[in-house]
Formats: sequence, structure tokens, C-alpha cells
Amino acid sequence: MQKDLKIALIQTDLVWENPEQNRANFTKKIKNISEDVDIIVLPEMFTSGFTMNASAVAETMDGRTVSWLKELALQVDAAIVGSMIISEANTFYNRVLFVAPSGHVTHYDKRHSFTLVGEEKVYTSGTEKVIVDYKGWKICPLICYDLRFPVWARNTEDYDVLLYVANWPKPRISAWDTLLKARAIENMSYCVGVNRVGVDGVNALYSGHSAVYDVLGQQLVTCAPNEDTIKIATLEKRHVEAYRNKFKFLNDKDQFEIT
Repeated sequence: MQKDLKIALIQTDLVWENPEQNRANFTKKIKNISEDVDIIVLPEMFTSGFTMNASAVAETMDGRTVSWLKELALQVDAAIVGSMIISEANTFYNRVLFVAPSGHVTHYDKRHSFTLVGEEKVYTSGTEKVIVDYKGWKICPLICYDLRFPVWARNTEDYDVLLYVANWPKPRISAWDTLLKARAIENMSYCVGVNRVGVDGVNALYSGHSAVYDVLGQQLVTCAPNEDTIKIATLEKRHVEAYRNKFKFLNDKDQFEIT
């Protein structure tokens, strides 16, 4: 088990519906990370922006972007995480890929479709919560709108890190800030949120506010609003263990089943 986990948050603009250019931009940013890290986190739909034009940019699990992720993860010796549009069995998914340096890929399909813009009409919702075991850490990856639903995120698996990738718009950014902190506190886990900046192809504005919170809700790092930047946070396993042993709040959680 690795005692500390270094996570790099890439908060950046995305080129609308242009996977090739986005891959090139992220390659440059990832290779310019100045220190060794264990995990690199990209925003939601990092190859395209949050588009409902899935057929224009969707790829398969054998496609160019997945191959690129595997190659790059191996080169930098770090896991790379982000969501993209995947086509599978004539169905589109907003899918998080957790790509380890070994080339092993774990995926999670977004559970909560953003009905405000009709995401449910284009993308099929996932049905399974996924826990990634990486270097002795349990990591729960979720996507954007999932943040508003605490029951789905509830820490029944004793995970150590709750990780959200997002295209969360500026008009509701205070909700993003508040809910990331709340998810950390109620689940007694680190909570990592990576959001994009810039303006997308439907004129939605994004201001970032990517951040990391510890199990007590203290903010460890934050990315300045509207800044194209990379921030690195060090997560400590002893921090999680010490406060869970001291307070034992998770022992009193409600028992339930999601149907």
C-alpha cells in the first residue's frame, strides 16, 4: 500500500468537438507536469466538451483516444482519469476511464443524466457504482451531475477518494463548491473535483473552481476561477485512517439499498 497519493488536476479549456486537438493539448500539458504524480485527472468529456452531438465524436473502447491514454499513462508512469463519449452496442455513454500505467482500464458510466439539456435522450445511464483499487487506495469516480445526489455517492465501500470530473457551468458554481465540500465531510473521504474553463460550442460558460478537500472538509488546493492551470495535491492515507478511527461517523450511517 502506498501511504501518499499525488494527484494532478488539469483545469483547462476544451476545443469543441475536436478529439484530435484536445488529445494534442493534453499531451503537452501532461508531459509538462514538473513532478512525479500518481494520478492525472482531466475534465468531463475531455475530447469534445459537453456535447449532445454524440455521433460526431464518439469512439469505441478500441479507438484512438483509449489507445492514446494507455500510451501516455505508460510514458508518464501515472494513471490518467477523465470522461469521454463511448459508443458501444449502438448506444452512447458518458464514460469515465481510469487508465493505469499498466494499460488496465476501469470504467464508470454516468448514473445521473443532466435532464436540463436532454442528456438522457442521447446517453444511456450507468447502473453500477465502481470502486478502483489503485496503489492500495480505493477510489470512487463519478461524473458532474452525480455530485447533486449524495445517496449514490454514499460511502458504503470504505473508499478513500471520491473523484468528480465535470463540465459544471459558471452560473451554478457555488453549488459545485458547496457540494464538493459536503461530499468530503459526509463520506469522510478526500473529495477531488476537476472542472473545465472557457466557453463551449453552445455558449455555456465555465469558470473552473477545481479543488481537493480532505475528510474534514478542509480545502487542500484550489484552481483560481477561469485559470488554465495544473495543481497538484498530496493525499495522505494516515489522514483518512486517523480521523475515521477518532470520530467513527461512518459507523452510524444508514443502511439502504439502491434499486
